[in-house]
Amino acid sequence: MKKILFIEDEAALQKTLSSALKDAGFSVFQALDGDTGLRLIQREKPDLVLLDLILPKKDGFEVLRGLKENRETQSIPVIVLTNLGGLREVQSALDLGARDYLIKTNYKPSELVEKVKMILNQ
Repeated sequence: MKKILFIEDEAALQKTLSSALKDAGFSVFQALDGDTGLRLIQREKPDLVLLDLILPKKDGFEVLRGLKENRETQSIPVIVLTNLGGLREVQSALDLGARDYLIKTNYKPSELVEKVKMILNQ
């Protein structure tokens, strides 16, 4: 079973999307802030990380940078899932190694599940 770490500080969204991913057969664990998320990445080595950019303690850019700078975790694919839609943010996240950049309001849970499946099957 593929493990997904969802780093998101909005509990309702985390619950909804985690349920959709679990229903699709994924093992999902969660972090509500970037600091905890980065520690979980190092310890659990998930198969994929869903990452918000606006987070307490460490923002998503710092988490992404930390993940990509570590030889043990740098190959873990990251999907940024955020409400920040500015070109600068998108480009920064992709430059840091994010595999995809999704705007929360543009995706239904089922579409997110399909995106995750697609990336994990590459």
